[in-house]
Amino acid sequence: MKFVCDGLSLAEAVMKVSKACAVRTTAPIMECIKLSAYGTQVNLLATDGELSISKNVTAEVFEEGELCVPGKLFADFIGKLSGEEVCIATGEKGVEIRYRDAGTFMQSLPAEEFPRIDFSVGENSFTMKQAALKKIIAETVFCCATDDSRPILKGCLMEFRDDLEICALDGYRLASAKAEIVAKSGEKSIVCPARTLTEISKMLDGEDEEITLYTQGGMLLVRERDTTVVSRLYQGEFIRKENVIPVKFTTQVTLAREELIASAERAAILIRGDKNNLVTLDVGTESLKISSVSDYGNVAEIVRCETQGMEMTISMNAKFLLDALRALDEEKVTFSFNGPVSPFILQNFERKDSLYLILPVRNAA
Repeated sequence: MKFVCDGLSLAEAVMKVSKACAVRTTAPIMECIKLSAYGTQVNLLATDGELSISKNVTAEVFEEGELCVPGKLFADFIGKLSGEEVCIATGEKGVEIRYRDAGTFMQSLPAEEFPRIDFSVGENSFTMKQAALKKIIAETVFCCATDDSRPILKGCLMEFRDDLEICALDGYRLASAKAEIVAKSGEKSIVCPARTLTEISKMLDGEDEEITLYTQGGMLLVRERDTTVVSRLYQGEFIRKENVIPVKFTTQVTLAREELIASAERAAILIRGDKNNLVTLDVGTESLKISSVSDYGNVAEIVRCETQGMEMTISMNAKFLLDALRALDEEKVTFSFNGPVSPFILQNFERKDSLYLILPVRNAA
C-alpha cells in the first residue's frame, strides 16, 4: 500500500474515526484504525465492537492495499502534520509516514485481523432535517446514565412514530423531546447508545439538509457525505416515561429562564464540590427565592414569577436544574410541582415538545 494525501484532510478523518477505537482491551487489533487504499480514496475505519466509524479521504493511490495502525498513536502523530502533504506506505516491518524530507516508522497489524463490519443495514429508514435531529439529541443525551449498573440507561429510547421521540434517564432525572420525521418506512422503537448519538450529532452541520437513519435487527446506520456511523443497539426493556411523569400538579410557576439561570449559576458556585450540590427554591405567590448554603457561605436571590397553586419549598441538585434550563430555549419556562418530595417537571412556557423531570432531594437542614 502507498498513497499521498493532504495532511489536514487525513488528520481530520483520523481524529473522527479514532473516537471509535477501543481502550483498555486485551485485543490490540481493536485499538487500531484500518487503512484501505483503493482507486482514488483511502478509507479509515475503527470499531470497539459497539460503535464503528468509517470515513473516506481523497488520495493519490500508487499501490492499493490495507493495513491497521495503532489508533490513538496514529491520530496524535498525524494531527501534527495537518499542514503537510503526507505519504503513507507499507514498509518491511510496518508503515512508513513521510512528510517534507523527514519520515517515521510505526508498527502495524495485518488488515485480515480486523473485525468485519456490516454496512448493509437498511431494513427500516427514517429521514429527518439535520437541524431537528441535532437539536433533539442535544436536548436529551445529557440525561443518560454513565455507569454500568443498568447498562440500558446508557442509551436513549428512540421511538419512530408520527414523530421521533427520544427519552433518556439516569435514575435521578429524565429528558423527553420530539422532532418531526420527514419520511419513514414504518414505525420502530430502539435504544441507541448515548455515545453513538453524540458522534452522529457531530456529523450534522446542515440546516435544511436531510439525514436518514437506517435500522435492521440490533443495528443502526447513519451516513453523511464521506462519513458512516454503525452502532449496535441495546436490547431489553426501557423504563416507560408514562409510568414516571405526573399528569396533575398542585403548583405551577412561570418565570424568566435567563434570570433563573444566572441566579442558579451564582448559587451553585458556593456549593461546588459538595456531595449533594443542593440549591433550594422557596416558591411564593409572586416571587421565587433561590438559595444555597455551604461551609464557605450562602447565597439567596429573588426572581419574579407567576405562581398558580400552593406555596412550597423544594431542594434539588443544582447541576440537574441548570442542565435542564440550558436545554430549553424560550424566554419563559414553567415548573410543575406536587410538593417538596415528589418529582417535578420543567418545560418551555409555550412549546411543549421537550420536558425535563427531576427528583428533588430531602434537605436535612
